[in-house]
Amino acid sequence: MATPPELPEAPLSSPQPPYSGPHGPGGYPYPRLPLQEPERRTKYALLLLATFLTTTVVGGLHYAAWVQDFRSGPLPLSSAELYLNGLWYSLSILGILGCHEMGHYLACRYYSVDASLPYFLPAPLPLTGTLGAFIRIRQPIPTKRQLFDIGIAGPIAGFVVAVPLLVIGVAMSRVVMVPPDFQGMELGEPLLFRLVSWLTWGTPPEGYSINMHPMAFAAWFGLLATALNLFPIGQLDGGHISYAVFGRRSTLVTFGTVACLIGLTFVSTSWMVWTVLTIAMLVAFGPRHPRTVDEDVPLDRGRRWLAAFALVMFGLCFTPAPIEPLDLVSPQQPQRRQERMAHACPPAQSTLCGSTSTVTLRLMSGL
Repeated sequence: MATPPELPEAPLSSPQPPYSGPHGPGGYPYPRLPLQEPERRTKYALLLLATFLTTTVVGGLHYAAWVQDFRSGPLPLSSAELYLNGLWYSLSILGILGCHEMGHYLACRYYSVDASLPYFLPAPLPLTGTLGAFIRIRQPIPTKRQLFDIGIAGPIAGFVVAVPLLVIGVAMSRVVMVPPDFQGMELGEPLLFRLVSWLTWGTPPEGYSINMHPMAFAAWFGLLATALNLFPIGQLDGGHISYAVFGRRSTLVTFGTVACLIGLTFVSTSWMVWTVLTIAMLVAFGPRHPRTVDEDVPLDRGRRWLAAFALVMFGLCFTPAPIEPLDLVSPQQPQRRQERMAHACPPAQSTLCGSTSTVTLRLMSGL
């Protein structure tokens, strides 16, 4: 995610000659802020290393669950083997997040916009091991064309990496029988994930589910992160794209999308955190996107097609219920139990698991 500072408003009373940027005309004259002095990269390296460690540990837990195929009992792996195989997840998710942020960063470099290297965010979360990554843009972006290119470069770069990882990860997964007493949490399937799973494995027989490989889960998380960033709200990537396409009218898009987010909290409580964070962002920075000097100049046709592609990406990566807890099913409800059998896991052996009707994930605890 990339967040630029606000550009000062142009003096509308005087004529404004064309601005010639580093790659040709396209805007109005604003003084380009000087690039910052080279900064120490130690903090970026330390955050990347910490995120690598937390995601590798979580990846080891995912791998342990994958090896056991929903069964209980001792693991046939040493600690070294466990965390070495945690690299399946950690390298995959760092590749997706890193390419997303480097897309923003390289677009900033292309337009001589001062921006930081990616900040990776380690987190001791049992499901992901990270809160994602971001870059800081330290000067205003003068034109809509530049804003659009910088905003869309990240989602496209991350998506291009996530798709092959998804295909490989699903192919490395396997169809296994799910124990009848399996309990846990359900992971919603984005449309692209569902399509790849069906093309690879078809529809599993009743009582069976796809045991998700750690690389497949990294791809799932990468798709979800792409969808979250593409919401057309404020300073999110989707907000930059929306402003570049609609100009001032993007504020109405922001309010409409926030209303949809609030509605999604009634579909799945997992949207509560993202909705609260989004509203807090709008309160802190305001609902209006920072202006560019060419706010009323329409975007060219090629970029409008790219905006349509961003909408397609959002549709492929979005799921209305990303993470949903499943209640225990009583013996008096055998039909409902059969339908949800692939979504449960023994609480004594796991803290979290996830699936839909065709894909199941279990995360082990106490390793």
